Amino acid sequence: MLVEKYSLPARQNRLLAALPTSEYERLIPHLKLVSLPLNQIIYEAEEPITQVYFPHQSVISIVSTMENGSTVEVGLVSNEGMVGIPVILGGNSTTTTAIVQIPDSAMRMNADVLKTMFDQGGLLQTLLLRYIQARFTDITQGCACNRLHTLDERLARWLLTVSDRLQSNDFPLTQEFISQMLGVRRSGVTVAANSLSRAGLISYHRGQINILNREALEATSCECYRVIRDEFARLLDNFSLYNSS
Repeated sequence: MLVEKYSLPARQNRLLAALPTSEYERLIPHLKLVSLPLNQIIYEAEEPITQVYFPHQSVISIVSTMENGSTVEVGLVSNEGMVGIPVILGGNSTTTTAIVQIPDSAMRMNADVLKTMFDQGGLLQTLLLRYIQARFTDITQGCACNRLHTLDERLARWLLTVSDRLQSNDFPLTQEFISQMLGVRRSGVTVAANSLSRAGLISYHRGQINILNREALEATSCECYRVIRDEFARLLDNFSLYNSS
């Protein structure tokens, strides 16, 4: 069933919002507004990806799972991007799992339809390729960060990233989830979170994080936060303005 244009919400996803109106109108008949509840699996490792998602205020973690069951987050997607990149790269599956960590909503689209439109070229293809480059920077910088920087720095970077995605300094996150995403023991997250809390940078109570001093938190974070943020801005901000002629 097609979604009528008048039933669609404002373009809350930044990728969709970056498209010129003419390009966005091509997608409208194929987009469906869906809810993304907590812990919903968007796709499983090694399983075909049949739908892609353009999140709103939901946060989806791309997770790698080892043979012993341990997990680590290798990507974080919210309203800046899209879940289902392997589809437009020519594959229909991946070795990771995508799971909803902060619930909200998204625009969903059939993967085959998006691939067909992507292959036609145009501004949609250019925008998605830029997004892939930004994600590549995110992943490579994250690998360096995980190897070279302290847990306090990494936690600060991760909290700032989530805050940017949600456009809020107040959001729900449990220490158990953070430990899984950072690939460290929960006790390590507790020590790091307590350190940031004692410094007056954040408050943490019953799974709710509040950033109290963003400037100081950015100073505590490693340079990786700024490198990734600036690359996303360089590649994606004002895309529609540069390509409106």
